[in-house]
Amino acid sequence: MTQRVAAFIDGSNLYHALEENCGRTDLDFNAFVAKLCGERQLYRAYYYNIIQDPERRGTAYQEQQKFLATLYNTPYLEVCLGTSKYRGEVLIEKGVDIMLATDLLQLAWRDLYDVAALVSGDGDFAYAVQVTKNLGKHVEVVAFPSNLSHELGQTADLLRSLDSSFFDELWSSGPKRRRRRRRVTPVKTAAPKGEPEA
Repeated sequence: MTQRVAAFIDGSNLYHALEENCGRTDLDFNAFVAKLCGERQLYRAYYYNIIQDPERRGTAYQEQQKFLATLYNTPYLEVCLGTSKYRGEVLIEKGVDIMLATDLLQLAWRDLYDVAALVSGDGDFAYAVQVTKNLGKHVEVVAFPSNLSHELGQTADLLRSLDSSFFDELWSSGPKRRRRRRRVTPVKTAAPKGEPEA
């Protein structure tokens, strides 16, 4: 039986890890999710982040809007946006981690996936990962070693360490390259009573 995979992508964590480890951030998310799944079936991918402040960070906001437009057009990927507030001049994420942890747990509870691919190195997710495992699901943590908390690495069923070569065929810009893109096929699941089918 083919395993169903749900991908949970901590957008800010991934952005900073790519910038630090690869020197670029123009990731093709459709190709990235397909590589995370391999030969397994995708249930759905979820991307979590905040909206940039259009008044105080106008350029960053405009760039983010273009990026989000690309994400909204990525098949089987949901964009989940939290809020933010300033502490002095520092922009602080609000609600993003709790959204990701809640989705990780409630989709496991509803038995909508077999394997969670958590793209983050943030140790705040360690307890949610443990509870997800207690519900009978497998959790793969996908992160660069330099951005991975010890606690999260110890809690994962499987640790998939990233390096720059992992992304060689996954950038959305740059020189044209020949590659066959694997099409991501979503899993057909029976919806719980009262909800539309996936």
